[in-house]
Amino acid sequence: MFPLIGLVVVFGSILGGFLMEKGPLAVLVQPAELIIIGGAAIGTLLVGNPLPIVIRMFTGLLGVLSGSKYTKSFYLDSLKMLNDIFTFARKSGMAKLEEDVENPDKSAVFSKYPKIIKDHHILHFVCDTLRTAVSGVVPPHDLDAMIENDIDIHHHEALLPAKALSTVSDALPGLGIVAAVLGVVITMGALGGPPEEIGHKVAAALVGTFLGILLCYGVGSPLASNLEQMVDAEGQFYQMLRAGLMAFARGMAPMIAVEFARRAIPHELRPSFKDMEAACKGAPKAA
Repeated sequence: MFPLIGLVVVFGSILGGFLMEKGPLAVLVQPAELIIIGGAAIGTLLVGNPLPIVIRMFTGLLGVLSGSKYTKSFYLDSLKMLNDIFTFARKSGMAKLEEDVENPDKSAVFSKYPKIIKDHHILHFVCDTLRTAVSGVVPPHDLDAMIENDIDIHHHEALLPAKALSTVSDALPGLGIVAAVLGVVITMGALGGPPEEIGHKVAAALVGTFLGILLCYGVGSPLASNLEQMVDAEGQFYQMLRAGLMAFARGMAPMIAVEFARRAIPHELRPSFKDMEAACKGAPKAA
């Protein structure tokens, strides 16, 4: 929602100021300039990135416009899920937990949290870590190194769409200059014509530069920054899972392990201990 509001403010302020200065709005409507800049930007994106990253970039932009899923309630549900898993392992034994880890789709524990496990990477991250911990052949410090490496690789891959969008955004002012130069070339060919026609062609050329700069600093760069922040928020979520799972692997009690996870949550999203305890015990949330 906020990115959409921001885009409306950007375009509203620019167009509103232009109209206040009695600028003719029709002059800014230059389809040829848009085709040159937009087509070249898309071509640059395709040249510099494989198709999967391009697809992930557009799906990531949809996620930016819809908002981050890593809210306080999502973190609270995740803490409750970890508590249920740890408590189930403590009561039923590691052998029983291994059955649920091998078939999470049929697990009564995981099935209670469809919003979380619909993200297959989260599900695989939790199950793979628990599977390794249950095996008992990997020491906790080696397991922690394995988890950290997994998070780093995933974070690097998740940043690639944001970097691709940032690269294309940085190229937009240059592409706007390309469109302006082409407009100047056309203008030079019409120097013998009426002054009104020459003025229109010069205005069209300048609009190309205007669009390139506006799309870079008003649209592309802010969206790339927002996309990168969403990737960072995802990384913080996996660090929370890591803290809880490692505490459990070291033999901590379920509630203590969950407290380790809670302390790894950013302050603005961190539920209080009373809220976490109430959620884990199934009681109403504390005021």
